[in-house]
Amino acid sequence: MANFSKSNVPQFSVEVYQNEYLPEGGREVNAIVTVTSTGGGTTGGVPLSGAAATPTHVPGQASKAAVVIMVDCSGSMDYPPTKMRNARDATAAAIDTLRDGTSFAVVGGTHVAKEVYPGNGGLAVADARTKARAKEALRALSAGGGTAIGTWLRLTDRLLGAADVEIRHGILLTDGRNEHEAPEDLRAALESCAGRFTCDARGVGTDWEVKEVTAIASALLGTADIVADPAGLAADFTQMMENAMGKEVADVALRLWTPVGVEIKFVKQVAPTVVDLTDRRTEAGPRAGDYPTGSWGDESRDYHVCVQVPEAGIGQEMLASRVSLILPDPSGGAPQTLSQGLVRAVWTEDMVASTSINPQVAHYTGQAELAQVIQQGLDARKSGDFDGATAKLGRAVQLASASGNEDTAKLLSKVVDVVDAATGTVRLRALVG
Repeated sequence: MANFSKSNVPQFSVEVYQNEYLPEGGREVNAIVTVTSTGGGTTGGVPLSGAAATPTHVPGQASKAAVVIMVDCSGSMDYPPTKMRNARDATAAAIDTLRDGTSFAVVGGTHVAKEVYPGNGGLAVADARTKARAKEALRALSAGGGTAIGTWLRLTDRLLGAADVEIRHGILLTDGRNEHEAPEDLRAALESCAGRFTCDARGVGTDWEVKEVTAIASALLGTADIVADPAGLAADFTQMMENAMGKEVADVALRLWTPVGVEIKFVKQVAPTVVDLTDRRTEAGPRAGDYPTGSWGDESRDYHVCVQVPEAGIGQEMLASRVSLILPDPSGGAPQTLSQGLVRAVWTEDMVASTSINPQVAHYTGQAELAQVIQQGLDARKSGDFDGATAKLGRAVQLASASGNEDTAKLLSKVVDVVDAATGTVRLRALVG
């Protein structure tokens, strides 16, 4: 572990967990990289050079954060009518949670995107007066029309892009499928917005399209979740906004340098959410590449790095990768290295050493499989392959039980009745709810 602590910056640390021992002929090295940020978000601290500023707004000082809330106002939000009311209440709760001085806007989404507040093509600055006006404007939200999420994201990008801030964040709520634009239009919108702002996505009710909501959050480095009961929206929105208000450092990248002959197989964030970053690499010099991690507050995240090394003889060792946390200089100067760690490979004849699996690596290897089999099970269920869905979701229950993942176990209980978690014996439920 390396931890670069300076009096004028938040502290970032990188810890590498791995089994560095390989058997003869072994080539695959897995490591869990835990990145932790403290002292720069909700607990205070002086900002990084080029990063976000104070954790609380100082009157007369420009805000460093902007948030846009996107609320689904399509016709399906009227079934039942309480859904739209809960969405308005949740948005009001999120507005109340805004830190004074934060730039913000509310967008109503149907087959087109509409500025609900402030409605002047820009953002408002949060204070008692603007929050009250925003909540008043929410009363005009009503359900009617289609769903074209790409248009919501593009409007949000325009609003956030015009703000002189460093933390740009969106919160998106939808209850249905993106039926009124082509899939390629949504993909194009996500590609256009990626790297420009982060976004948390929530599906409310039981009819939303899992892949669409998770794809939005994944592309924009946010979180995705289901809120089956609309009555739970206010608490969820409040928590999301509190998390957004804790972000103090933007655009941090995970940089991987590898020696000649080493191939990076994948780089994934595995906690608190699973996001595959492999294809988002940007070159950063000879044998080095940067992977985006988005904005940070006081928090910890885990990344699974898998590399393939050249074969080597017993007793040999090598540096498989150097992992650094990098903060770009917005003025174009040299980036700042916040922390770094090393991934090693050592070849041994010791069978116990070479077959041992580091607990963190084992845990997150299971988590990666867990995420995959859940998606496969839901896809099978949707296509009518109930035997396949039962098998995949049963495996998911087994993995969640073995790893102690109670949150995922609760989520799975919405789609299956668990007969025996240890063996993965389940019965498919008829309805989600």
